[in-house]
Amino acid sequence: MIMAAGRHGTTVQPDAPDEFVGSAGSAVPRSTVDGRPLLRLLRLARPMRGRLLLSVVAGAAATGCGVGLLAVSGFLLARASEHPNIIAISVAVVAVRALSVGRGVSRYVERLASHDVAFRVLADIRVAIYQRLERLAPAGLAVFRSGDLLARLISDVDATQDLFIRGIGPPLAAVLVGAGAVTVCLLILAPAGAVLALGLLVAGAALPQMAVVVSRRAARGSAAARGELGATVTDLLSGAADLHAFGAQDAALAAAAAADEQLTALAKRSATAAGLGTGLIMAISGLTVWGVLVLGVAGVAGGTLTRVPLAVVTLTALAAFEAVTAMPAAALQLSAARASAGRICAVLDAPDPVAEPVAPRPRPAGPVHVRLRGVQVRYEPGAPLALDGLDLDLRPGRRVALIGPSGAGKSTVAAVLLRFCDPVGGMVTLNGDDIADFAADDVRAVIGGCPQDPHIFGATIRDNLRLARPGATDDKLSAAAARARLLPWIESLPQGWDTQVGAHGAAISGGERQRLALARALLADPALLILDEPTAHLDPEARRVLTTDLLAATRGRATLLITHEMQGLDQVDEIIVLDHGQVAQRGTHEQLLRADGPYRLMREPLSFWRP
Repeated sequence: MIMAAGRHGTTVQPDAPDEFVGSAGSAVPRSTVDGRPLLRLLRLARPMRGRLLLSVVAGAAATGCGVGLLAVSGFLLARASEHPNIIAISVAVVAVRALSVGRGVSRYVERLASHDVAFRVLADIRVAIYQRLERLAPAGLAVFRSGDLLARLISDVDATQDLFIRGIGPPLAAVLVGAGAVTVCLLILAPAGAVLALGLLVAGAALPQMAVVVSRRAARGSAAARGELGATVTDLLSGAADLHAFGAQDAALAAAAAADEQLTALAKRSATAAGLGTGLIMAISGLTVWGVLVLGVAGVAGGTLTRVPLAVVTLTALAAFEAVTAMPAAALQLSAARASAGRICAVLDAPDPVAEPVAPRPRPAGPVHVRLRGVQVRYEPGAPLALDGLDLDLRPGRRVALIGPSGAGKSTVAAVLLRFCDPVGGMVTLNGDDIADFAADDVRAVIGGCPQDPHIFGATIRDNLRLARPGATDDKLSAAAARARLLPWIESLPQGWDTQVGAHGAAISGGERQRLALARALLADPALLILDEPTAHLDPEARRVLTTDLLAATRGRATLLITHEMQGLDQVDEIIVLDHGQVAQRGTHEQLLRADGPYRLMREPLSFWRP
């Protein structure tokens, strides 16, 4: 991640703090008023309710055509057995053809409309999640595991499409078609219509609810188990080298296998419930048709019914169950979609790590002056202070170095300046105004840099560098690379700027990755440049060379250098030594060398201060 680079492009901002805007302009409400995640997602389809209505009507028409086709076919066969004039059955013949064509066309329209709505809403949800993750990063993402977040963004979002494909159209179509079939049977033979109504109610309402109850634990746990498996596998792959180095690969594989077994067990339980529901529906369907047939035969024997209506009422009852056959499976999928929607809403409802101002000040232009006075920071309520009473003055052109042992609070200072976290005490000002009065994105546009572990994308050198400023010309790219002492290396490569760096920069050396991150930060051209451990993970000689180049590249620029490296500190304006969040010593290089204190100890080869 780049600490403020890449913020110059267009950013979609919500008009109000309680909603997120999707790609189609619809809003994802953040407030959990009714606690029903599926209803929250259903609101996204309001701009597309015309397409939803079309899918319901088309679905009902397709199922109705199927029922009508079988009923008319029964009429045609029974009537044809009486050897009537061809004119008497010509209407039925045309109806069979029309219903056959209408069924296919209606089903196509229903699938097209419902999937169009589903995919549009899914796109909005993904955009909303990404925008939320962007605002939460990095401090607000501590409660989520990366693999689990990926599962929420992909698998859980995909699962919610069942709400629009199976949760709206098919149930409403089943109600319409079922009511029509029952009405026809009631008009022909009232007792048969009553039996059909009872069978459809049991198959379409009671059995789906029973299937949901049987698989409730599996439906609720599948999404979480899928996320746990994704997180475990992601950790396994990303830490494969360390796991092999310490011989822990067997334990990690066992953990992944256990997560997979749990997900498999839940899937089997869901499949069992779905199979049970389908089997019971077939049984109810058979019993209902037999009941209608027996009543029809009795009616024929009693003289109240002829064989033609008998064929119609029996085949209508048989075909009517097409409308409810998929209801148990749909109910199970909706139950799983509800759990997935809840996991999505958990991301959308995650609290902001920093408070955004209601009416932010305009973005500062030109040089900036940042001051910290008595700043205190803690990451959790009741936790020890990560920073306690820090004063810092970063004027234009001034370079300050923060040094100290690991955990001293150095990176916390960078997090405060970049508005990744808010102080619990003290004041941070930007050009004399409280930094909290500015939008976080505006702050990161003027205060930026590169983190301790910069992310290098699996793309070309040019693409990685242009992330900081997408519209940068080749001349500006070359200038930034030259200031980071990277240009000669780029020009020596066979493919030059189009060289692929590999995933996480695996195809280039550690020093080249750090210099690429520095060039990216310089290209973003923030008014205040923060360099957080820029020489981490490098060998001593590479650290010395890169530190020299960093100090040369930042001359005349307001810079905060967070480092363990003791080389070159004589070139900064002030050195602040932190220890347990407090200032242990501060001054220039010459002043600190003359005074007894931790700075002199840190420069000794065997000092306990060294990392």
